[in-house]
Amino acid sequence: MKLVKFRVCNFRSIKDSTWIDCSNVTNIIGVNEAGKSNALLALWKLNPASGGEINLLEDLPRNDYSDLKNKCDRLPFIQTYFQIDEDDPLLNELIDITNHDDSELNLLYIERHYDGKYYYKFPNEMNNKELNASDLKDIVNAKLSEINGISTSTAIERKFKLAVVDALNKIQSYLNNLEKITANELSKIKTMASISVKASSKSEIKPILLEIQNVLDEKILTLKKPPIKNDEVWKKVINALPSFVYYSNYGNLDSEIYLPHVIENLKRTDISGVAAAKARTLRVLFEFIRLNPKEILELGEDKQNLAKEDIEILAKKREERTVLLNSASSKLTSEFKNWWKQGNYIFDLRADGKFFKIWVSDEKRPEKVALESRSTGLQWFLSFYLIFLVETQNKLKNSIILLDEAGLSLHPLAQKDLLNFFKSLSEANQIIHTTHSPFLVDTDNIDNVKIAYVDDNGYTVLSNNLRANTDPKKDNSIYAVHAALGLNVSDVLLNGCNPVIVEGASDQYYFNAIKTLLISSGKFTPSKDIIFMPAGGVKGVAAIASIISSNTNLPFVLLDSDASGTSFKNKLIKDLYKDEPGKIILLGDLTKKENIEVEDIIPLNCLSKAIDKYFREVDEFDFEDIYDPAIPLITQIEQNAEKYNIELPIGYKVELAKAAKSKILKLKENDDVEKQNIWLDIFNQINH
Repeated sequence: MKLVKFRVCNFRSIKDSTWIDCSNVTNIIGVNEAGKSNALLALWKLNPASGGEINLLEDLPRNDYSDLKNKCDRLPFIQTYFQIDEDDPLLNELIDITNHDDSELNLLYIERHYDGKYYYKFPNEMNNKELNASDLKDIVNAKLSEINGISTSTAIERKFKLAVVDALNKIQSYLNNLEKITANELSKIKTMASISVKASSKSEIKPILLEIQNVLDEKILTLKKPPIKNDEVWKKVINALPSFVYYSNYGNLDSEIYLPHVIENLKRTDISGVAAAKARTLRVLFEFIRLNPKEILELGEDKQNLAKEDIEILAKKREERTVLLNSASSKLTSEFKNWWKQGNYIFDLRADGKFFKIWVSDEKRPEKVALESRSTGLQWFLSFYLIFLVETQNKLKNSIILLDEAGLSLHPLAQKDLLNFFKSLSEANQIIHTTHSPFLVDTDNIDNVKIAYVDDNGYTVLSNNLRANTDPKKDNSIYAVHAALGLNVSDVLLNGCNPVIVEGASDQYYFNAIKTLLISSGKFTPSKDIIFMPAGGVKGVAAIASIISSNTNLPFVLLDSDASGTSFKNKLIKDLYKDEPGKIILLGDLTKKENIEVEDIIPLNCLSKAIDKYFREVDEFDFEDIYDPAIPLITQIEQNAEKYNIELPIGYKVELAKAAKSKILKLKENDDVEKQNIWLDIFNQINH
């Protein structure tokens, strides 16, 4: 089950976050006090792996507390949509329980209210009470024509044919008076299709009649399906719902832990903020080593005048404690090594009187050093690791990780390593993390980046749209993205990457996905990493090319072969690219077609569903049915939008690219070979 989008309402500083799309790794950026943490906290409380209790005094917006505190039984604070994939066992279980189709069950909406209760539904559930009569008319007409074309050789079969044709003609007449059909009307039609006349033993007509009767049975079942929601379905849903693991820097472990304070704080229920975060991390630490802090304290106390047998008992207990600590130290050292590649660390957990201490050494510094004397980055990662490991009980799947200002104390290079770590971890666990560090912004997947800012009323708002140049509040939040793109340019210059300038963000999404697919399938092996850099339109190409070019090498430029792209290619060849015209790739030159844009080299099935969403108000609209490969795809979309008075949103091409990206990555080797060959031509030209 995968989280596809969420919305926070009436939670702390958030009145309405707006809907935010989620991917395997989602990054929320914004300045301090923008409210990023509150978005994560609301998500955590949907289904926390541990803790995450709803606290009205802390969680309700202060300005509206008096108005909202008595509405908790109907007041949601978190709303979510989850995708249930076809390989998810839950989907088959729900199909078996409900007898509904997978298309009705593959999207789940679930929200949680302030009273702790949940509301859920399946938005694609078909609640039809009637069907279009025309669909059944077409089936009956087709079968009637088929039967009329069958010759009969026996009297029994001729009699049977006459009875069947007569029944189907009556059904036709009945359907001609209807636009819609109810379950009762379908039952009448089924009675009309029940023929008492016997067929011959080798009848060719009888199987056709049975097909019609089966169709009628299926349609009756469709209209009489019970609602999806029931107690058994809810049990399946809540058991399969991913748990959320939340971690912030406030929970970082100290190297020296004073046990009396630990014992006191673990009992308290009135602590919050930093103290609560520390207590939570300490709780999981002691769960990990399987020792009670009170027991550790008692074993460390000096006891006077003990009898010989009591001394022996105490000695055995202390020996057992040492064995447990050594075992926990070895386990932590071994398992942590699989997570963090910044060093080969050895942990030593020790109890000393009233203190519990964590010592660290590594290959470069073999001497044992207190944890607090090592980097804050190591402290952060160790603490997060323990939280995740213990709260998910070693179940790495079906948990969504929420990280607040993840790795902010890490060195920039370590932050970039952390970003790569997120990508590997997200293969089993979705990650949503907040940051204002440009080193933790994935410039290859800008569509995964969301912004948080404070609106004019002082409320936190989240947005999927990074193009916010006209709003100073959003400009401040988006600064980390601009900085990250600048750093990406630096990487290109310093690390010898192969830069390719594309016209816009949508082109970057498409070609990054294509690059990943071609490399992973083994079809393409780049001599250098290829970096696609959006220019914000053809007019920005020359400026970016000048910035990132060396004295001898200009970057490749990939342009649509529409009017503006073709015109700009000619301009570049006359000026900046006069000595290297081969580095300007026009899509039309590769496809031998005019007016080709990047969308025209993308398989239609990667785009059609996203296109259909813009036309959902048009009855029975299916873009694949009307698509003409001889006309540019974008032209067709905009012509149909004008025809049906549909207003396409600003930046809709970027949204199409985002939707297509995941489908491109799932393409098989034999899917749309013609277009995959075009992709290879482009990448081979860049590579050589």
